[in-house]
Amino acid sequence: MIYNKVQEEIANKIEDKPQLSNWKDWKWQLKHSIKTLDQFEYITGICFEKKEREQLQKTFDKFPLSITPYYLSLIHKDNYRNDPVFKQAFGGSEELNTLSSEYADPLSEDKDSPVEGITHRYPDRVLFQVSNVCSMYCRHCTRKRKVGDIDFIPSRKQLTTGIEYIRNTPQVRDVLLSGGDPFMLSDSMIDWLLSEISRIPHVEVIRIGTRMPVVLPYRITDNLISVLKKYHPLWINTHFNHPNEITSSSKEALAKLADGGFPLGNQSVLLADVNDCPRIIKSLVHKLVQNRVRPYYLYQCDLSEGLSHFRTPVGKGIEIMESLVGHTSGFARPVYVIDAPGGGGKIPVMPNYIISWSTNKVVLRNYEGVITTYKEPDSYALKDCDRNCESCNLDLNLQENEDQDVAIGIEKLLSNTNDTISLIPEDNERIQRRNDNA
Repeated sequence: MIYNKVQEEIANKIEDKPQLSNWKDWKWQLKHSIKTLDQFEYITGICFEKKEREQLQKTFDKFPLSITPYYLSLIHKDNYRNDPVFKQAFGGSEELNTLSSEYADPLSEDKDSPVEGITHRYPDRVLFQVSNVCSMYCRHCTRKRKVGDIDFIPSRKQLTTGIEYIRNTPQVRDVLLSGGDPFMLSDSMIDWLLSEISRIPHVEVIRIGTRMPVVLPYRITDNLISVLKKYHPLWINTHFNHPNEITSSSKEALAKLADGGFPLGNQSVLLADVNDCPRIIKSLVHKLVQNRVRPYYLYQCDLSEGLSHFRTPVGKGIEIMESLVGHTSGFARPVYVIDAPGGGGKIPVMPNYIISWSTNKVVLRNYEGVITTYKEPDSYALKDCDRNCESCNLDLNLQENEDQDVAIGIEKLLSNTNDTISLIPEDNERIQRRNDNA
């Protein structure tokens, strides 16, 4: 059944005599994805001037176009140039502007890849890119270098390489399946993949990152839910960026996932002229929690090639967080992060709430601007933790694989287990002079 006249009009232009029930068939949607400028103009009735059309074609020659009929139906044609769905799905000539500060792989995922498909950046978790294909190519994608690569639709043999790495790396307790979009794989392939990973003893949780509930909600079928339910605990993160994306169809998809017992999270990207407004983000997070989705991250837009027109100042993100903290429920607030260029990982960026600090008091301010103090305890006994958990009087009951923690980074400086007092960059000239003079 077609839900509205816009969808019916699109279906009629795609096929002379469409079966209206096909609209909810996710494979039909993929088969009829809009992938050319001609198709877009014909189906939407939006026409571009010759010069703009030529520029757009150059963009799509470098960064392919692919929009599902469903997501296309969300564009408000009467104001399409300001429409948040249009801007995320269609793109423009701005994508060809590459700045010196932009990179094909800004997060150094390829450098942190020990085997094909695996990025191992954090100590206890890996990102497993199981496909480069998506149902729609988001114009703000940080992996534009890969997404749309039709030559990388992995076989079981290729995926086995990543699975073996996970199996042979016992510190990995958390596996994030990403891509592309993992739900572009068939149900049987997803079943096999989850089965193989879940049988690895040290893997405690599997996560799936998908945009299907946003751009192709009909992919969330009853059969897919049946497959996924076999592999709890399974966490699913999706990617809504604007309240307009939360439709009756997306709500139905989210309900199926939530009813299946999967904890749902959402990762939004802060995008200029799309959602860089406190009211828009607040509306988005409220609609998410109404549909049992926890706002997880609000990303500062990465330094990928051709995304300068999407990036906002970090100050805009801080402003948005100021509008959320204290103004809505704690579980409705995402963590605003910058994914550090060069592979440094996600760095939380928040407004400053600690004004000052002394031995006995912390001076704080709240969201209203009220300044208050918190009295530090007088009787807290200094504890020198030597990480010898067997002699500790705290009731830890650690499992065997949990008590072999080794502190790194800032945690290492705070630890009492070694004499490290500084973390020094390798190219520090002062230290190099010391070594040369030794």
